[in-house]
Amino acid sequence: MSNSIQTRVTAKEFFDLPEERHPIQLIAGKLIEMPTPIPNHQRLVVRLIVLLNGLIPNGEVFTAPISVYLDDENVLEPDVVWVAEGSPCAIKDTHLDGPPDLVVEVLSPSTARYDKIGKFNLYERHGVREYWIVDPTLRSVEVWRLAETLFVYQGVYTAKDTFVSTVLGGKSVELNSVFAD
Repeated sequence: MSNSIQTRVTAKEFFDLPEERHPIQLIAGKLIEMPTPIPNHQRLVVRLIVLLNGLIPNGEVFTAPISVYLDDENVLEPDVVWVAEGSPCAIKDTHLDGPPDLVVEVLSPSTARYDKIGKFNLYERHGVREYWIVDPTLRSVEVWRLAETLFVYQGVYTAKDTFVSTVLGGKSVELNSVFAD
């Protein structure tokens, strides 16, 4: 379960915090402590990184823990992000600054609400070009892509499916390796 620490802080104060064992995010000015991910969550993250590294035309893939500064009240820690070459997301010494081109969140019971509602709205508002929500239980990936200023639902895909990622230059994404037993 995630715990909200009720002290309001700014992004500057957030970046001055000491490193923690558990991931901490700043959402709407509140510190949110997240539990350490379970092995299956991490297994999916690694497989997604391998998949993306084989598909990306340029840029760089990052994995949590990596802080993504969106504004003075929101510093998120997505599971996987891709920053394209020439992206508005700047790679700084301590964090990523601005919206990555692709964000992937792997759901867990304690984070699903944040990932599907709170983070969804923040990623949309700040201009993340594509957002994948991975559900380990359903073995599926829900894909949203930005159309002007709003996310448009592209579809939900399972292990046997392939979909086209517009942010990855129209490349086909095959999910069988992500959900392999």
